[in-house]
This record gives sequence, C-alpha cells and structure tokens, in this order.
Amino acid sequence: MNTFLIILTGSLVAASCGFLGCFLILRRMAMLGDAISHAILPGIVLAFLFSGSREILPMLIGAAIIGLITVFIVQMLNQSGVKSDAAIGVTFTALFSVGVVLVSLYTQQVDLDLDCVLYGEIAYVPWDTWQLGGVDMGPRALWGVGGVFLFSLVVIGLFFKQFKLCSFDPALAAAIGIPVMLFHYLLMTLVSLTTVAAFESVGAILVVAMLVVPSATAYLLTDRLHAMLFISMGAGVLSAVMGYFLASWLDSSIAGAMTAVAGFLFLLAFLFSPRHGLISKMVARKKVQLGGA
Repeated sequence: MNTFLIILTGSLVAASCGFLGCFLILRRMAMLGDAISHAILPGIVLAFLFSGSREILPMLIGAAIIGLITVFIVQMLNQSGVKSDAAIGVTFTALFSVGVVLVSLYTQQVDLDLDCVLYGEIAYVPWDTWQLGGVDMGPRALWGVGGVFLFSLVVIGLFFKQFKLCSFDPALAAAIGIPVMLFHYLLMTLVSLTTVAAFESVGAILVVAMLVVPSATAYLLTDRLHAMLFISMGAGVLSAVMGYFLASWLDSSIAGAMTAVAGFLFLLAFLFSPRHGLISKMVARKKVQLGGA
C-alpha cells in the first residue's frame, strides 16, 4: 500500500507539473517556472508564521501571492530594459535568499527546514496523513497535489482556447480582445500552487525538472498542443513509476531517481524523435546525400 501511495503521489506531481510546463515551454518561459519554485519560499515561511501550522491551504495562499509578486517584478524589470534572463535571475535569487533567512531565523524549533524545502522526501508521504473529524483521510501530499492538479485541469479546460492563443500568438490574442496579461498571471498562479503542493514530496529543486523535462520531451515528439499535453503527462507518470523502482533497486533517493528517468526519456526523444531527433536528422541527411549521388 505504501508503494502505491508513493507512486501515485509522484505520478500526480509529475503529471501536474508536466501539464503546466507545456505552456511554459511554448511561451519560452521555462526558467520562470524555476524562478517561481524558488521565490515562493518566503511565502511559505510567512504563511507558516501567520497560521502557525503546515496545513496546505495557508501554504498555497502564501505561495500564490509571492508567485504573482515574482512575475510582476520580472515583468516590471523587463519593461524597464533589463534582459529577461537577468530579470529572472535577480528576482528569484533575491526572494529565495529572503526565504532562507526567514527559515533560519524563525523556524529553528519546528519541523520546517531547508532540507525539507529543497529536497523533499516522497518516501514519508504515506505517514504524513490528513485528519478530518478524527478520520484518517490519507496522505496530505496526495490530497494537496491531487486537488491542485484537478483545479489546473478545470481552469485550463475552461479557457483552453485563450491559453492556446496567448501561448502561440499573444499579439493576435490581444488584437481580438483577449486579456493576455490576465491569462499570463493566471498561468503563473497555477504554477505557484502546483509548486508549493509538490514541495513536501519532491522539493523545490526537483519540481523544476518536472516542470520542464516531461514537457520538453513532449515538445520534441509532437507539433500539436493536445498531443503535447497528453505526452507530457504520460512521460511524467512513466518517470514516476520507473523512478520508484529504480530507486528501490539502487537504494537511492526516490525523487532523484524519478528525475533521472525523466532526463533519460528526454534523451531518447532528443535522439530518436521522428522529426526533431538527432539520429532521425542524420538519417534524413544521409538519404538526401545518397539520393543526390
């Protein structure tokens, strides 16, 4: 049963991150997901200090607020002439450092430390349960990640055409009256919520890989957004399942093994993708050379 809960939680984290990561990849904003995943640390600490608990709801609220502040600061710096990569780097390192200072100052006597935030430990998921009216409802991480994933699916499903057009052609979207910035901030809010929901299971560092690697794998395998979303989620789930058994075999970090498998799947796509794969391109060029000869 514990094995099933760990794999299910890892699969939900990977699928949720991969689902939203597709839109980040298409918008050329993959590193903004990295920035948000680190910058929301002060939001989590402040939510803990104000609420006095590690319940998922105050954590989500704190993360969403800081996530939006992060995006706003990056946007403001861009409009002021600072290059995009520099704006992201300055913003997330500054906010993350503030979070580290807050953790070291105010959470020394409680179970909230940098190891938990940075690395996570998915093996502990089955024992960290949520109690409702004296009834054990199961792992808190499972409810948190599953709830946020469902919320993301509903939001993206309701406004899929708007998100799609804003990702491929924001100028056209603005011209026909779609509030591009509203959907931009809405997407960033979903990324913030997903990140903090995954903190305790995979940590801030590894969630970045799940935001980028499965969606980048899907990007190499298809040119259609619908297919890209499903392939990304499938690659994430496969990474979680294979990663768990790889970690069991090697007796190593489960979250690390899941990410390693995700990287291996990306390597396969990079090499053997029918249209964009390195090997496929070499074979195509060879055929052209032989045909010309």
